[in-house]
Amino acid sequence: MPEFTWLPANQAAPEDVEAVFATGGAHKCRCQALKVPGWIWRDTTQEQRDAALLEQTACGTTTGPTSGLIGYVDGEAVGWVAVEPRENYPRLWSRKQAWMRMDPDLEGVWSVTCFVVRKGWRQSGLTYELATATVEYGEQVGARVLEGYPIEPPPGKSVIWDEASVGLVQVFVEAGYEVVSSPTLRRRVVRRRLGTHS
Repeated sequence: MPEFTWLPANQAAPEDVEAVFATGGAHKCRCQALKVPGWIWRDTTQEQRDAALLEQTACGTTTGPTSGLIGYVDGEAVGWVAVEPRENYPRLWSRKQAWMRMDPDLEGVWSVTCFVVRKGWRQSGLTYELATATVEYGEQVGARVLEGYPIEPPPGKSVIWDEASVGLVQVFVEAGYEVVSSPTLRRRVVRRRLGTHS
């Protein structure tokens, strides 16, 4: 049985982060879509996004803040989940959609905004493992609430992989999150309260 483990990205090697982000839409975005204040493809270059991810993860430093977790199967880096304080995502606050402005005064909210799984490892349940890792990590760093913004396609419909990068509702539910809002036909807001704050 393969063993799944995870590390905060600052404790991972830079080559592990690169291995996860090397292909697909993640190669271009570098988990910057909600981090830059403007429109990512118009207002940033690939080099800027590459550098931003490296800086935000602080990989290889082992201390200080980081922007996500790297998941491993039998020691091989295969996945990523972005999780950090909600205020670190300026585009959550610059957009007009109500689901991005829910409970602005709620303290200790950490957002789970993106999942990446390497080609060859997809459809193997790794997003479920990564979602569970956010709960373990949230407890470690003292988050009060974890919040995600997954997609739930209508019955009989599916989503493409890059669209599902925000996660699917069932992935979060399996990790103990609850749906707290359904602001659009497909968008859900999910939350998991942690520790003594539950």
